[in-house]
Amino acid sequence: MENLTDEQLDILTELINVGIGQAAKMLNEMIEFRIRLQVPLLEILSGVELQEVLSERLGLDPLSSVQLNFSGSFAGTAQLVFPTESAASLVSVLTGEEVESPDLDALKIGTLTEVGNIVINGVMGSMSNILDQPMQYAVPTYTEEDIEHLVPMQEPNNSVLLAQARFDVEELQLKGDIILFFKVGSFQDLLTVIENY
Repeated sequence: MENLTDEQLDILTELINVGIGQAAKMLNEMIEFRIRLQVPLLEILSGVELQEVLSERLGLDPLSSVQLNFSGSFAGTAQLVFPTESAASLVSVLTGEEVESPDLDALKIGTLTEVGNIVINGVMGSMSNILDQPMQYAVPTYTEEDIEHLVPMQEPNNSVLLAQARFDVEELQLKGDIILFFKVGSFQDLLTVIENY
């Protein structure tokens, strides 16, 4: 795995925090509650390490995930991953439906896809704009899978950037992780751009 310098880590953290801030602002405009998004921890991991960290942090139950492929100056996949319980709570807050409501499942996919789209585009957009690197995005997709299926292991040595996001909705604590998978060589390209930033 890449060994990041403190400066590289600081710049990456700042880029992601800018994007998260923009995403939080947009989400706050969608609902009456104040959503605060924080990224307390940023880590560079291998695919195997990521599986272990996510299992420990989010449990072994299937996770809700919004995935978006990106290409351009850097290429890879971005995911916003929630434990199913946190996903249901977030959808309940955003839609006003009770967690136990039978209508919640029908609303969940569309709502979480929209949230994922806002958050991931906020993060990737801030990287693209601040570093002046053009990127293209695919349409986001929603899935519920266990960790082994969410984390692509066909290239286990690829660099994975894990940003552990905490969603605070008033006093409601929600956990979610933002995961950026970079294709081989692409993460090194990102670090090179950051070096010259």
